[in-house]
Amino acid sequence: MATLTQSKSRFAKIMLPGIILQSVLIGGGFATGREIVEYGGQYGASGWISGLAIFVGFSLLAALTFEACRQWEVYDYKSLLKKLIGKGWVAYEISYLMLGVLIIAVMASAAGEILNNTLGFNVWVGIVLIILLVGFLNYMGENFIARMKTIGTVALFGAYTIFGVTVFTSRADQIFEVFRGWNTSFTPEPASVLLLIWTGITYVGYNLAVYPSTFFTIKNIQTKKESILAGFIAGLLMTIPWFLTYVAIMAYYPSEEVLGASVPWLKMLEPFGPSFVVIFGIVVGWTLVETATGIIHAFIGRIDTEVFQKSKQHLSGTRKALISLVALVAAMVLAQVGIIDLIAKGYSYMAYAMILFYGIPLLFVAPRLLFNKIP
Repeated sequence: MATLTQSKSRFAKIMLPGIILQSVLIGGGFATGREIVEYGGQYGASGWISGLAIFVGFSLLAALTFEACRQWEVYDYKSLLKKLIGKGWVAYEISYLMLGVLIIAVMASAAGEILNNTLGFNVWVGIVLIILLVGFLNYMGENFIARMKTIGTVALFGAYTIFGVTVFTSRADQIFEVFRGWNTSFTPEPASVLLLIWTGITYVGYNLAVYPSTFFTIKNIQTKKESILAGFIAGLLMTIPWFLTYVAIMAYYPSEEVLGASVPWLKMLEPFGPSFVVIFGIVVGWTLVETATGIIHAFIGRIDTEVFQKSKQHLSGTRKALISLVALVAAMVLAQVGIIDLIAKGYSYMAYAMILFYGIPLLFVAPRLLFNKIP
């Protein structure tokens, strides 16, 4: 019994933060494939450099975030940002809320299109279904969310691995040809190494919004070594699906039909029959729920901390569900802009804000925590 308890404890410390981050990231980060085209795939054979920068960025910022929260004993983003930038936390909160709504809007736009194309649902049926599921998950609370995300992450990795391997084995020659000839023809001119690295940094920047979603799991981390290991594992879990999608896109590079699609994965899976497309619709539908849930849960955690400090009472499940619904309705309105414009323009602008108010302060302040005498 003791060994089983210790195993669960190690899982909660080392693996769970990364699982939560990956499950929240996947919806806004690479569920549709459109994100990978914008942040690496369009550069063809040289796009892997962006992927490498993404892995380093995710791992480093995860480890610094985990250790900062652990040593400062802060587990909501307002408390952490007060430590990092003082009164500037207000600017972060505004940016976080705007980016959160933007990411959910992308999810809503993708959900409508994917569920319509794969399962034949009316666009609004898919959107309403996601609203109800996200509201329900936030009503049930963080323990239920953690269990569902763990199950979802295993399913997502399995599905994406199947999708990737199916594409790789059927079009291996095309992938090899892209790299053998160093094909970068989709863009007017080859990208410089600096541009490729900056593309990766920008991708990490807009995805900084997912980090607060894992704060409730960081309470399990007890040592600096665990923070670093958990950060490295989180970086791996967050980046592996990026590379799976990137290599799959290379199997069709530089096809405008795929790289110009709102949901490239749908185009890539069409030749393999309707069963693959339906599985994709179900899997990605769940990723959208996980992403929206994680972002809203972090915001609810912030409000709950504020309410508890003032009234010594936590938010009820009903109030948490209502907050979720308000945020989702706002995102539904924004979703009418369209997924391509939201990702290409909105993500980039918000990435700069997150890098300015979270990424840079964390890189300046937190590294010293790794070298102090606290174990």
